[in-house]
Amino acid sequence: MYYFKLLNIKLIIKNICNFGNSKTEPYFYKNTLKALRTNKFQILFALSFTMFINMFGFAQDRPKSGGEIAPIKKGDTIAVNVNDVLQPKEAVSTLELTEKGQDSTKKDSVKPKSEFLTDIVSYKAKDYTSFNKKEQKLYLYNEAEIIYGDMEIKAGIIVIDYSKNEVYAGRVKDSLGEYTQHPVFKQGTQIVEPDSIRFNIDTEKALIFNSRTEQAGGFFDSEVSKKENDSVYFVQNAKYTTSENREDPEYYFLLRKAKVVPDEKVATGLTNMFIYGVPTPIGLPFAYFPLTKKQTSGVIFPSFGEQNSRGYFLQNGGYYFALSDYLDLAVLGDYYTNGSYGLRLESKYNVRYKFNGNLGFRYENLITSERGFSDYSKSTIYNIRWSHSQDTKASPNSRFSASVNLGSSTYYQNSINQVNVANFLNNTLSSSISYSKTFQGEPQVNFSATATHSQNTNTESITMTLPTIQTSVSRIFPFASETGTKKGIIQNINFQYNLSAENRITTTDSLFFKKAMWDDAKSGIQHSIPLSTNFKLFKYFSLSASTNYEENWTFKTIDKYYDTDLEEEVEIEKSGFDAFRTYNFSTSLGTTLYGMFNFEKEGEDRKLKAIRHVMRPSVSYNINPSFDRYWDSYEVVTADGEVAEEVETVDFTRFEDNIYGSPSQTFSSSLGLNLSNNFEAKVRDKDSTATEAKKIILLNNLNFSTSYNFAGDSLQWSPLRVSGGTQILDDKMSINFGAVLDPYALDNNNSKIDTYNVNNGGSLFRLTSANLTMNYTLNSKTFSGDNDESRENSREENLRSGGRADDLFGVNQDFADQRLNNNEQEEKKPSEFYNYKIPWSLRLAYAVNYSNAARQNEISSHSLMFSGDIEFAPRWSVGASSGYDLKNQGFTYTQLRFERDLLSWRMNFSWVPFSTRSSWNFFIGIKSSILKDIKYEKRRQPDDQL
Repeated sequence: MYYFKLLNIKLIIKNICNFGNSKTEPYFYKNTLKALRTNKFQILFALSFTMFINMFGFAQDRPKSGGEIAPIKKGDTIAVNVNDVLQPKEAVSTLELTEKGQDSTKKDSVKPKSEFLTDIVSYKAKDYTSFNKKEQKLYLYNEAEIIYGDMEIKAGIIVIDYSKNEVYAGRVKDSLGEYTQHPVFKQGTQIVEPDSIRFNIDTEKALIFNSRTEQAGGFFDSEVSKKENDSVYFVQNAKYTTSENREDPEYYFLLRKAKVVPDEKVATGLTNMFIYGVPTPIGLPFAYFPLTKKQTSGVIFPSFGEQNSRGYFLQNGGYYFALSDYLDLAVLGDYYTNGSYGLRLESKYNVRYKFNGNLGFRYENLITSERGFSDYSKSTIYNIRWSHSQDTKASPNSRFSASVNLGSSTYYQNSINQVNVANFLNNTLSSSISYSKTFQGEPQVNFSATATHSQNTNTESITMTLPTIQTSVSRIFPFASETGTKKGIIQNINFQYNLSAENRITTTDSLFFKKAMWDDAKSGIQHSIPLSTNFKLFKYFSLSASTNYEENWTFKTIDKYYDTDLEEEVEIEKSGFDAFRTYNFSTSLGTTLYGMFNFEKEGEDRKLKAIRHVMRPSVSYNINPSFDRYWDSYEVVTADGEVAEEVETVDFTRFEDNIYGSPSQTFSSSLGLNLSNNFEAKVRDKDSTATEAKKIILLNNLNFSTSYNFAGDSLQWSPLRVSGGTQILDDKMSINFGAVLDPYALDNNNSKIDTYNVNNGGSLFRLTSANLTMNYTLNSKTFSGDNDESRENSREENLRSGGRADDLFGVNQDFADQRLNNNEQEEKKPSEFYNYKIPWSLRLAYAVNYSNAARQNEISSHSLMFSGDIEFAPRWSVGASSGYDLKNQGFTYTQLRFERDLLSWRMNFSWVPFSTRSSWNFFIGIKSSILKDIKYEKRRQPDDQL
């Protein structure tokens, strides 16, 4: 009986071990029979093991003839073709097995069923892998992992049910009885971290319990989630938040029933906000949350508020167009209930390795008071900005760039949009668009075309060049040898050719881009050929000599005469080509002197070791001939009653309005004197390990310059000009100063006379003007070597508008625009409750000007501006921008700032306490760009002043 059972088991095992490989069958059969001659437990184990091996078809693990099977060890990874388990193998003809080659029929005509699975299943576990034949389940325990296609599951325990083609994953308890090893379900780029999961391999649908997943910066914690397919999830009682604290979020939206399309959107029914678990009435019967990691078009929600003179308003609302991967467009608008409105178009573009830039247009139609009232007024202002830069690798020999900021002179002063608050003190607008190209060769030719614009917002005067064209040919040395260095006066002779053409327009704000603006345009062309040489003289001196020939072309000239009937000067403009030619000669001689003053003797160790003084004196001589042939004259006859007529001759040149200047009428022969100085010191280094002394700059430059005109009849000496500058405190403070010293005296009418001041009872020189500026920037990171990069986006916006980058004029107050306020810094704080180091920053600007040209003896301007921020506690900072006019004894424009980082939220409050622009602005909103439109903003804008 025992033998019969054993024989049956032998036959079963033989059939089980039928792999279709005649070489491996005897090996498995022999080893299985050997195992069966033990006890019943070993029989069952051998049967299960052989069944397991045959079921999963480990063909790759079969040994070669004479080899042995490698045992499956703890933690081994097993690759399984699940179709071999779930589908029967193809029926093989018995004729093929017995008499191969006698029958051409090798396969059944019955087609097998299609496979359920199309990929390999790989799995592993740390502790054990167990297969239950009866239940048709495979158990993986402790750090289990299964991979099928792009689907990956990791968990404490995984159960594969082959009868249902389902996978179950869950947690396990540790020695303390706490659940660990939460499942991690990953398919494609989607990652879900639930408590347990049930996944069907055939339909790829899943039920997920207490899942946690991240979507485009937002987090979902759902009680029950149903995965419909790769692109749709249904969730129930889900918490949606952007808080980093997943266990206790500062806020979340409870989505009772919602549909989630990963990386695209969330559509939900009734939802409301919870703040620290407390429900709030902030909710909607249905809602839509965009989820995307790329640029997507969408609505930009406005800020709302009230202004006394214009009523309620909506500001900075509109639509964002993601036109392409290289270009976007934001259309923003403002509307006030009294009829005022504004429009903003902002676009950015970027083509990698080629160019990038941004373009903006702003327009505001402002209405004050109500129609019918005496103070009713209506005005329009606009501003155009464009910035373009080209990558240096795009075209090495050509370059195009643009920096445009033009518009109404009163735009920044009258604009009521909060984004312009920090720029209302700007008094100049400037623009430049240029293209340049270099033609390589010998000689090299350079070409450039530039359009410029300069606008004074105080006087509303505008100067434009449309365009300026410049062409130059590089220096040519006709007598230089082809090899070696150039030596001597002859080999260093060189000349070049320069051409400049310009069309200049001078107009006002009221005539800008009108016909009258073009009528006053002036054009001209200038050719110049400089010829120069240089050489060494007496080994230590450098001598250079040059002459320059210029030819100026113009297309408009003038003529003047005195009208005796009208008794006034009459000027007539003539159109037509005309030209004048000039030339001059100059030479200069210079050298460099080095001086060292040692304060330390041998064997001593003093703090101040030496001072190094470098002097660069130079003498120049210039001759400018008189070109009086280009000058004319007319007579002015004046008579007063019985007084005899007086005749006055007035000289003029028809080239007075030439944009490159007019020819000189007087001969000039002048000697120029210049002396530049540099002072450095060697001091003992604070670092005791340093082997050399430390060098510091005492004076970066100290310059003196004047000239003497030999051909002049009077006032032959020009004023002595003094300028200098240095940097101290580790280059954190820059100091610049200047002065003008006049050697001539003044008469009783404060007019300069041809008498030296020292001969008139005064000093050698008379101080006519002086100036001093100091700028100091430091912060708590200054002494640690870090850089202060806070508010970089806001400062860049100020610079584009022609403002300052140091916040001395304040910062913009459009807190809702995250493009200007996204300046989160990496936090390095050991505690959430206090700062062991208080971060701070300070920026100072001091300026004083002295005037005494006509015995005023006064300080014409004297001011101190400052801006700073200090972080009293983590996430809480206070800042201020202000200044004090020391001459007029009053504060300048002042702005106070309060900022609070509320983890997932941020709060800002800015206040202008006094002046005509007194106002305040309060903002609180979510920091995440996904929910940035969930905000509250309240403003009090400045009232109109009579």
